[in-house]
Amino acid sequence: MKQALWHLINDFLSAILFLIVYALTGSLLLAPAIAVAVGVLQLVRLKLTGRPIEPMQWMSLGLVVAFGGATLLTQSPRFIMAKPSVIHFALAAVMLRRGWMTRYLPQIVRDNVPEPAIAAAGYAWAALMAGLGLTNLFVAARFGLTTWAWFVSFGAIGAKLLALALQYAVFRALVGRNLARQAA
Repeated sequence: MKQALWHLINDFLSAILFLIVYALTGSLLLAPAIAVAVGVLQLVRLKLTGRPIEPMQWMSLGLVVAFGGATLLTQSPRFIMAKPSVIHFALAAVMLRRGWMTRYLPQIVRDNVPEPAIAAAGYAWAALMAGLGLTNLFVAARFGLTTWAWFVSFGAIGAKLLALALQYAVFRALVGRNLARQAA
C-alpha cells in the first residue's frame, strides 16, 4: 500500500502541487508555473538517473503543461471546472493499457493475485475515471462553482478512496486464499 501511494504521489506530484499552490494563493499564474517546473524537473531527474519514464508520468506532465498553459490563457472558471473531466478521460485512456497497475502493487500481490484479476481491476479503474469525467462535466455545466467544488473535493475523491478500499479488500482476500492454498 505504501509503495502504491508513493508511486501515485510521484507520478502526480506536479498536478498535486498545482492544486495546493492554487488553493493557497488563488494565483492562476503561480500555480501552473510551479507545476510545470516541477514536472519537467522530475522527468529530467529520471532521465539523468537512467530510470524509465512510465506512461502515467508522461501523461501527468503533458496534462500539467497543456492545462497549465490553457489556464494561463483563458483564466476562465468554466474552463477550470471542466478541466478535471479531461484529466479523468486521459487517465481512463492510460488505464486501458493492460498491466498499467502492476508497478503500483506490492510484490506479495503480484505473486499471489492472478494476472486477469489485476487486469480487471485496471479496467475497473478506467471505467471509474471515465464515469467521474462524465459526472464532472454534468456538475460543471448544471451547477455553480460551490457545488462543483464540493463534488470535486468530496464526491470524486470519495469515489476513488472507496474504489481503493474495495480493491484492497479483494486483493487481500485473494492473497490470503492463495497463501492458504500453498500452505495446505
